[in-house]
Amino acid sequence: MEDRNLSPLDRLLSGLGEAMSATGKKTAATRQYPAAGIADTDLSERERSHAAGLMRVNHAGEVAAQGLYQGHSAVSRDPEIREQMQEAAKEELDHLGWCEQRLDELQGKPSALKPLWYSGAFAIGALSGVLGDRWALGFVEETERQVADHLAGHLQDLPPADDRSRAIVSQMQAEEEQHGANAKLAGAAELPPPVRGIMRFTARIMTRTAYWL
Repeated sequence: MEDRNLSPLDRLLSGLGEAMSATGKKTAATRQYPAAGIADTDLSERERSHAAGLMRVNHAGEVAAQGLYQGHSAVSRDPEIREQMQEAAKEELDHLGWCEQRLDELQGKPSALKPLWYSGAFAIGALSGVLGDRWALGFVEETERQVADHLAGHLQDLPPADDRSRAIVSQMQAEEEQHGANAKLAGAAELPPPVRGIMRFTARIMTRTAYWL
């Protein structure tokens, strides 16, 4: 059955099914690994652990991004916006796969709270989508703005010798900025300052927790 023939409830249930599968299996990226061809340098145990913590945070953010986009898509009224959300989610899947691969290289593990990150973001995405596509796009634009800023910080915070992680984060940052710009062009509403503040606060909780768990 084609997506355009599914009811909002069907898409919502399908999205919840995605939550069960997306958080429990490896992700295969469809595009080239940004770190391919970059030599892996020796990192101290402390540097390796720190880089793994940062990449675990980025991986958790990409899990949440899947939930956010799938939540929006499940309730979107506009087929074109729904398709835009789904295409962005596919690109974010590459980010997820890249982070998983780098975590393996750093002998790290993804966050143990993946189901929480996905389900929470899915709920936020679906709720904002119920308010209307302009508000859903507004959440996407603001989320991607904050994520891009967060990734810029990681580029500064990664160990100086960790060029492989830096290549991954740099490409992710550029694509997150493009996702935000696409949402704005599609008619995103500007979120009220208190809402943006709450989003920054909750993101801070997630990043600080995912670094360790």
